[in-house]
Amino acid sequence: MEYQGKVIAVLPLKSGTSKSGKEWTTQDFVIETLEQYPKRACFVLFGKERIEQSNVQVDQELKISFDIDAKEWNGKWFNSLNAWKVEVVGAPISQPSSTLPVTSPSSNASPDGNDDLPF
Repeated sequence: MEYQGKVIAVLPLKSGTSKSGKEWTTQDFVIETLEQYPKRACFVLFGKERIEQSNVQVDQELKISFDIDAKEWNGKWFNSLNAWKVEVVGAPISQPSSTLPVTSPSSNASPDGNDDLPF
């Protein structure tokens, strides 16, 4: 699936270690469509390399290719919009990407990094 719009928020990086001992990093960002009645969607990029390659910035106009997935936790279902390709609209294809700045963890995260959600 594809979605196009302007980036209105880039959230701090999240990272951790899986049960199998592999480290992971994700970053959420919010896109707003450029329609008369704008819609917003929050996407997640998974993996340090994909995050650095995409280099999502506020006010960029992007076209996102993504998959939808749902997970159950404590009897409730949650949707995830997993971005797997991010393109800057109107930018040359050979545009070099710069590295993503390091951000601090969110202030509402628990001190041990466990927010009680399994995903």
